[in-house]
Amino acid sequence: MRPRTFALAGFPLLVLLAVLGGCKKAEEAVTTPPPAAPAPAAPAPEAEARQEVTESFPSQAVASAPVTEPSVDEWNRRGVLRTAYFGYDRSDLTEETRAVLQGNAAWLKANPKRSIRIEGHCDERGTVEYNLALGQRRAAAVRDYLVSLGVDATRIRTVSYGKERPADSGRSEEAFARNRRAEFYVES
Repeated sequence: MRPRTFALAGFPLLVLLAVLGGCKKAEEAVTTPPPAAPAPAAPAPEAEARQEVTESFPSQAVASAPVTEPSVDEWNRRGVLRTAYFGYDRSDLTEETRAVLQGNAAWLKANPKRSIRIEGHCDERGTVEYNLALGQRRAAAVRDYLVSLGVDATRIRTVSYGKERPADSGRSEEAFARNRRAEFYVES
């Protein structure tokens, strides 16, 4: 009976091999898959910058808007021409007044199409007639100095308001000093 004993003894060995073989297959099914290939890395910021620089961009026509000069009101609002001040009962030009007028002359030379009006003013002391005459002398002194600096006299108009249009209605010496003036207005 030896072959039978061998068969009986071999049977458990076969069962064992079958069980072990089946377990091994189950293990293979449970094992994790190999890692996927890494995703391509994003380009470095330097590479992106180089790429943008090397790309060609289509050129576009630029529409040019006409250059417009400010209006007369805008020039006057900006105060491009400064006010000149005078001493009490004086129409002569001080060094400070001459410096102001030199700046105004430079602006007038840079804007040759512009004409101006110079208004002579006085403080409230004195008669109406006297202050009108003094305001006119102040405006004329300013006009003459601008002409001596090269500004065309035909571009300058003068008017005197005397004490009728004070810049400061106060009654102090500081208020009076602000009223003794020649003001400039761009007209055209």
